[in-house]
Amino acid sequence: MEQGKRWLAWIDGQEVAPAESRFFKVEEPATGTVLAEVAQCGPNDVKKAIAAARRSFEEGRWSQQSATARGKVLLRLAQSIRDNVDMLAQWETRQVGKPIRDSRDEVLTAADCFEYYAGAANKLYGHTIPVSAAGFDYTLRVPVGVVGLIVPWNFPFLITAWKVAPALAAGNSVIVKPASYTPLTALVLGRLGTEVGLPDGVLNIVPGPGRETGEALAADPGVDKVAFTGETTTGSRILQLAAPNITRVSLELGGKSPTIVFDGVDLDHVAYLAAQSAYANSGQDCCARSRIMVQQSIYEKFVEHYVKHVQQLSIGDPLNPENAMGPLVSASHRNRVAGYVERGLAEGAELVLDPRSKEVPAQGFYLAPAIFAQARSDMSIVREEIFGPVTTVQAFDSEQEAITMANDTTYGLSGSVFTRDVGQALRVANQVRAGVMSVNTIRSVHLEAPFGGFKQSGMGRELGMEALEMYTEVKNVFISME
Repeated sequence: MEQGKRWLAWIDGQEVAPAESRFFKVEEPATGTVLAEVAQCGPNDVKKAIAAARRSFEEGRWSQQSATARGKVLLRLAQSIRDNVDMLAQWETRQVGKPIRDSRDEVLTAADCFEYYAGAANKLYGHTIPVSAAGFDYTLRVPVGVVGLIVPWNFPFLITAWKVAPALAAGNSVIVKPASYTPLTALVLGRLGTEVGLPDGVLNIVPGPGRETGEALAADPGVDKVAFTGETTTGSRILQLAAPNITRVSLELGGKSPTIVFDGVDLDHVAYLAAQSAYANSGQDCCARSRIMVQQSIYEKFVEHYVKHVQQLSIGDPLNPENAMGPLVSASHRNRVAGYVERGLAEGAELVLDPRSKEVPAQGFYLAPAIFAQARSDMSIVREEIFGPVTTVQAFDSEQEAITMANDTTYGLSGSVFTRDVGQALRVANQVRAGVMSVNTIRSVHLEAPFGGFKQSGMGRELGMEALEMYTEVKNVFISME
């Protein structure tokens, strides 16, 4: 796709102009200028995509292929993504604002994701069951059917892969609704899928606003399952829209994840990792460890190390591989996040790193990191998902107090524990109410392992073999011997 060309929807294996001839502008966060004009799909376009997906599913052009044959197509798609890594990474950085090195890594990880599910496609096993009647009973894993996938703007290409790869591996036909801020790389994926052999109608991309395009997709009785990643309020709305049709729904929602630091650890190393986790993607990450909890005996020293490492993060042009942070995704989001800095001050927290102390480019939607110390659990900066480069540091005395503080949230997505005590690591990791926990590392996402949250962080799991189960139904068959 060339810059300046209008980007159309991808439906039934080809570019399609929106039914009402509407287009929306995608801005480049680093400059604030228009990057592209993209088809604004409405309910009629969504219905067209659902009809194409339904036809392809019922005709069996993909769903009735052998799992091994589907896996081979997904392998080709993984290779095509690798062959186009530079182009995809450029578009990803320009539409999101994330550093180019991160975009490149994410594109390659997306390729790995398609490769993983290519190999997993023929590993979906049923069971034989000894029943009391005279006969043979067995189960099958069959595709759900037509799946609507609604993708967020912070990791648009990677999370599209997380959803599309297992859905296709299981034999479903798919409609992707990318975020309005970041639809470009999903549209490229639609084209690449057709090029490597996906039958027409199996992978469709319908860009447009969530309140129109996304809601039309979630509410349509022609969709058998909806998978959504995004903020919690919208997730609740998706459930409401899907309920009348009893549409299956999986949700990966917000987070307010803790890093829990006990004494005895290498403070400088842990502070470095905490900074990397909290400010990667400019803090626009549901897994960002934005609540840091430190044992009282090492609190002051940790804050000193933490501030030092955050100050060292370079911020600027995301196409410069030397920069660790780029802009936020939009002017409105930058202003919203900046508002939390003012709220933290009003609530009485200590601003130990003022974002105004670091020079950032005047053009674009930049915001330097902020750190609040002496934060309390009742403060909005501790309780609410800010989704930007703002973190809080709290002190605790005992292990049980740390667990209580970590669980004092409506969210439960991820978290990290740093300790030299193996028993303590196991106790804390087991008792923190979060779907994904890591010990002595900030890594919490692995393609091979399930990912998802407790409480208002969602339901269902992405990744691993569990993701394949989300895109299948269990069918039981009994054969009488009488």
